[in-house]
Amino acid sequence: MNVVLNIVLAVQMLSAVVMVALILIQHGKGADMGAAFGSGGSGSLFGASGSANFLSRSTAVLAAVFFACTLMLAYFGNLRPTSTGSGSVLERAPVTAPAASGAAPANQIPSGQAGAPAGGASGAALIPGK
Repeated sequence: MNVVLNIVLAVQMLSAVVMVALILIQHGKGADMGAAFGSGGSGSLFGASGSANFLSRSTAVLAAVFFACTLMLAYFGNLRPTSTGSGSVLERAPVTAPAASGAAPANQIPSGQAGAPAGGASGAALIPGK
């Protein structure tokens, strides 16, 4: 099973790289206007209009191969046997005991008015000076 996953992954990566290269080679839609008036085109490898069809079809085939490899990797990735049975990740998480409820930690603000400054002064009066 591991060999099949490696082969599918290699095919997916290769098709992705070749597809990016083919997309970068293709001409944009604005290049057709220049070819219509005779600039370039006729002296190319595929003829005046052959490159667009060849590159478009090969890009579509590589996109289909990439999509099929992605689906196969997703399918094979879900076939891994689980030792704890089926269920969600949260159900398999370790359970920890809650913290003991004792005295409040020293870094928390008290809820009563005992620590409030007298006369409704601001909290700046509590800051020690140098």
